[in-house]
Amino acid sequence: MHVGFISVAAGLALVAVGCGHEPTAAIPPPAFQPQQLPAKHLPNPWQIHPQVISGGLPEGEAAFGELAALGVKTVISVDGARPDVALARKYGLRYVHLPHGYDGIPAQRMKELAKAVRDLPGPIYIHCHHGHHRSPVAATVACVGAGLLTHDHALAVLRTAGTSENYRGLYQSAELARRLDDALLDELKAEYPETAQIPPIADAMIAIEHTHDHLKALAANRWRTLEKQPDLGAAHEALLLREHYTELARTDEINSQPAGFRKLLAESE
Repeated sequence: MHVGFISVAAGLALVAVGCGHEPTAAIPPPAFQPQQLPAKHLPNPWQIHPQVISGGLPEGEAAFGELAALGVKTVISVDGARPDVALARKYGLRYVHLPHGYDGIPAQRMKELAKAVRDLPGPIYIHCHHGHHRSPVAATVACVGAGLLTHDHALAVLRTAGTSENYRGLYQSAELARRLDDALLDELKAEYPETAQIPPIADAMIAIEHTHDHLKALAANRWRTLEKQPDLGAAHEALLLREHYTELARTDEINSQPAGFRKLLAESE
C-alpha cells in the first residue's frame, strides 16, 4: 500500500485559503540525510528509511538483543559468511541471506532486494561485514527499487555510511538503481533462504577477512587482550590466517586459476 502525505506547509496553505488569506510559499523539505543510530553493539548503523537500517554484522547476544529492541523483524545479510540463524530465531528475527560481492550487485539481486524490503516484515536490518560498503549500497538499491527512496538520495546514503569510491562497481549499482514497477516485483519469483550456498574460494576469502580483522584489532591494541574478545590471541590468529591461505591453495578451484594468480596466493601465504 502506498500512502500519500500532505506536508505541513501545504496544510497551512490550505487553511490560509479557507480563511481568505493569500497562501504563503511552501517551505522546501530539508535535504535527505540518513540518521545514525545510537547503537552500542551494531557496527555503523544508519537509518535510511523508517523501515530500513543499514549496518555491519550483528555478533553475539547483545547485538541481536539490540536489533530486537529497535523493533527489527527481518535481517538481510549481503555478506558471504553464514548467518547466525539460531541466535536470530532466539530473538524472534527472520534471517535472509542474499550475498553479493564488492564488484557490484547483479540486476536479479537488485530486484530481489527491492521485493524483500517491500514485502518482508519490517523494520529490516541489511548488513554486510563492516557496514561501510556492500550493505549501504544494497539498502539503497533496495529502497530505490521499492520506491522508499528516490534515485537522488542514493549517493547521500553511500557517502554518509563511508562507502569507498574505490569500489566502482558498488557505486555504479547505486547510480543505476531506479524505481521498479510493482507489477514486475509482484511477478518476481524470489526465494529468501536463511543461508545461501557460497563457492569455496568466496568462503575461504570470508574466513581470511575475518581473521585479518582480528589481527588488526589486536595490533591496534598493541597486541594486548581485547576486552570484547578476550579469547583472541595474536599468535593463534596469525597461524589461522596462514592456514586459511594454505587450505585455499589446495582446492580444485585454485588449481584451475592462472599461474600468476597462484603465485600471488603463495606470496600471501
